[in-house]
Amino acid sequence: MADVETTIETWFSALNETDGSRRAGLVEQAWTPDGRWVDPPFEGAGHDAINGMVDAIYEQFPDHRFRRASAIDAHHDSLRIGWELVSPDGDVVIAGTDVGVVDDDGRLARVTGFFGPLPDEAAA
Repeated sequence: MADVETTIETWFSALNETDGSRRAGLVEQAWTPDGRWVDPPFEGAGHDAINGMVDAIYEQFPDHRFRRASAIDAHHDSLRIGWELVSPDGDVVIAGTDVGVVDDDGRLARVTGFFGPLPDEAAA
């Protein structure tokens, strides 16, 4: 199994690559062929769909970049990580947590993203 740190670093490199052709190679390194990425506004499965989802982000947020906001918390085949989408001025536009599953080869098989902090506990 590949090192989870390397997989996540490759994924963040893909997220920050604005050239779709170069990004496609990074997506292939980080994701299984049938990997599935699910975020509140969209979802996609497979390398082409995941690459296209990043294109859609940059259509809405040109010149923004992703950065890790936490260490990787991983056990067995599961991981979670905090992230931020940062404007060219350095302002955090969106922050969230991704929960993922890696395949036996260490690549991402599924990532589910959540925006913002966890909701407060419901009042009794």
